[in-house]
Amino acid sequence: MTSAIPGFFQGTEMPTSGWWEALWPEPASVLAAVGMKPGTDVVDLCCGDGWFTLPIARVARHVIAIDIDADMLEVARRRLTEGGASNCEFVAGDAYELAGLVPQTVDFVFMANAFHGVPDRPRLARAVRTTLGPDGRFAIVNWHQYPREQTTVLGEPRGPKTELRLSPEQTTAAWKRAGSSSPSWLMCRPITMARYSNSRQLENAGRMRLCR
Repeated sequence: MTSAIPGFFQGTEMPTSGWWEALWPEPASVLAAVGMKPGTDVVDLCCGDGWFTLPIARVARHVIAIDIDADMLEVARRRLTEGGASNCEFVAGDAYELAGLVPQTVDFVFMANAFHGVPDRPRLARAVRTTLGPDGRFAIVNWHQYPREQTTVLGEPRGPKTELRLSPEQTTAAWKRAGSSSPSWLMCRPITMARYSNSRQLENAGRMRLCR
């Protein structure tokens, strides 16, 4: 089982086929919402099967897809090959070791459906901050802190266990402990998206928008 891999973050297994696509039918719109810009260098951290990696590759100059599960990384590789993307490299490794896996700085780190399972979130935030350039951005797409039975997709409760879910404040606390600024937020039930800046200033920092 994937979750038996040493270092695998709890509750971050890839969903069964079908409902992840139902939750995110247009992943490119998520990238636009968190402010990913064309022509940037991007890390897709804990990329899983590459559902977001392919649309990232269509926006970015270069993508580094990282996952601790080599088998899942191979699924992502096939997805991008079939999608005609050639600007992505795939790295199997521990997210905590991000600075060693990506020796050059990047413009954007994207992380979906994984931050809730990170045991030492400030440690990961520090690794991300080290990897980002001076004006880099870290986007977290995560399950909102609603009870699991309230987050249904295709008629069934989905996502991590209720006790693993984080409030926006808990997510922000990890980034602030790494010494960086407040986020700008986009909250779409049942998902929370946050964009953090590696600089001390972020336009509209702390502002929250709701989408339906």
